[in-house]
Amino acid sequence: MIIITGGAGFIGSCLVAGLERAGAGPLVISDWLGVGEKWRNIAKRQLFDVVPPEHLLPFLEKNSRDVSMIFHMGAISSTTERDDDAIVKNNFHLSRDLWNFCAAHGKRLIYASSAATYGDGTLGFDDDDTPEHLAILQPLNLYGWSKHAFDRWVVSQQNAHQKPAQCAGLKFFNVYGPHEYHKENMRSVVHQVFPFAMKGEAFSLFKSHNRLYSDGGQLRDFIWVGDCVDIMLWLYANKGVSGLLNVGTGKARSFADLASAVYAATGKPPNITYRDMPQELRGKYQYFTEATTTKLRNAGYEKPFTSLEDGVRQYVQNYLQQDPYM
Repeated sequence: MIIITGGAGFIGSCLVAGLERAGAGPLVISDWLGVGEKWRNIAKRQLFDVVPPEHLLPFLEKNSRDVSMIFHMGAISSTTERDDDAIVKNNFHLSRDLWNFCAAHGKRLIYASSAATYGDGTLGFDDDDTPEHLAILQPLNLYGWSKHAFDRWVVSQQNAHQKPAQCAGLKFFNVYGPHEYHKENMRSVVHQVFPFAMKGEAFSLFKSHNRLYSDGGQLRDFIWVGDCVDIMLWLYANKGVSGLLNVGTGKARSFADLASAVYAATGKPPNITYRDMPQELRGKYQYFTEATTTKLRNAGYEKPFTSLEDGVRQYVQNYLQQDPYM
């Protein structure tokens, strides 16, 4: 039995689809579906159970013999979340409880960290998981801090008497792809641009408020969700790989490139304008992210990453213009 927390969410539901294709299971999702269309992310899947997060720990203890692995993708992922206590409860305490369960029962744990742990990037994007390196990182927001706090806690347990059979923390960079539709203002720019591109209308990106970057020239490491799933399936097949790992392509691209790729995928010329970035984001904005992928490659992952243009084309033409759900 494989548990996927956040399994009805963006990356989690894509992972569930990948696990099903790989013949893994039985699959148990732990998530809240709410009152919207989030359920559609898992509508095509064969599931053993759907467990609300507040019931997950009793479920795990009851089924401890059958559980083999937990993919912990669930979290409050909004970078503008203001409820500190909710972030700590969902992103830190639950993560720690799942680690402790896996350690006590010899289970495997793959969990979602984030590139937000790197802060403004001035200290680089090296997935070094030594305590000394982690101590110098300075996330820019509460979400990034919560992920960083758990990364540091995991590393502090290296000499614990009991540990999970496998524990890998994945520092996801800017992921885009199907099943993100419920994320509202946290959706990728690809999904935000798409309806404008379809009509040939102008889409407005944030202006740059950093003299080192032009408007639209802000750089991020955009990664196709299919590549993220491939990495997690590889970890599923390679139980000896543990530690913090960057999940990015290793090549930063501009937001203007990303938006232009959406227009190109719809057969329209780029039509991009610029607007001021909200004041509350300006001091918490990452102008550059680019994963170092050496550690992942040295661990044995060999598959090439999808180019920005190919990933956007797949997303637009295979999903947004057809059936948006895997």
